[in-house]
Amino acid sequence: MQEIVFLDAKTLGSDLDFSELKSIGNYFSYETTEKDEILARAENADVLIVNKVKLTQEILSKLPKVKLICVAATGTDNIDITYAKKNNIRVENVSGYSTDSVVQHTFSMLFYLLGQTRYYDEYTKGNQWEKSDIFTHFKPYSDLANKKWGIIGLGEIGKQVAIIAKNFGCDVQYFSTSGKNNNDQFKQVNLDDLLKTSDIISIHAPLNRNTYNLLNKNNLRLLKNDSVLLNLGRGGIINEQDLFNVLSAHSFRVGLDVLEQEPPVPDSSYQKLVKLPNVLITPHIAWASKEARQKLLNQIVDNINSSL
Repeated sequence: MQEIVFLDAKTLGSDLDFSELKSIGNYFSYETTEKDEILARAENADVLIVNKVKLTQEILSKLPKVKLICVAATGTDNIDITYAKKNNIRVENVSGYSTDSVVQHTFSMLFYLLGQTRYYDEYTKGNQWEKSDIFTHFKPYSDLANKKWGIIGLGEIGKQVAIIAKNFGCDVQYFSTSGKNNNDQFKQVNLDDLLKTSDIISIHAPLNRNTYNLLNKNNLRLLKNDSVLLNLGRGGIINEQDLFNVLSAHSFRVGLDVLEQEPPVPDSSYQKLVKLPNVLITPHIAWASKEARQKLLNQIVDNINSSL
């Protein structure tokens, strides 16, 4: 019976049903695995499952039994793909499992910022409402209808956001980070025009040499003061230090689900950004609804069954 080892199972949470993995092999799981622990834990593995653990040539060359690597994510940049191919190690990832979850979180972040939810929550919890001389209290917020929504990265997730935004009455435009994405349903514009004219901007692009520091001190200043900027793509697409500096003079609102360094480190831009009242940061959870994580796990099982 094949040995299956999951080196960082904590990244999928403890609330999922792992019984199918246990039924197809001798299954061993570790919540997290440091680099110096990989060889001892994986030495007898036929199948390795990893999310963020890096499997370099140096490591893989010392694991001759491994026939299959299942990445519990879409990206495979933590695997030495070239070495794996040369040595007949299959690498299987999972795509499309989190589209609904990311789209939902995009709108969750938007409504929190657009609707002044933090302010109103603090107002009522601070016992301010009962002191009012009228039945209500105002901190102005805006309708979503008739806003211009700019999307950076019109892939599968970006398209779903665009469709829902349009249904809310938004005028949708997009910027293609690759320059190759042409979609007749929505207007394509250059990046500066998108930043200058959009009321809401959401990022759904991968991190690569075209997108690293795509938003920086030179173009973040183009955003409208009352706009909303959301990053649900990858950390590193927005230069976080530049973002903090620009926010000292501009009042647009920001929602970040991803950072360049995750988890954040002390004395980083994150420590300054998270304290700002017009910034919402969530810990890379847009992908992680229970349903999305279960789809991911089910696909890993299918990848193992179809590959061996």
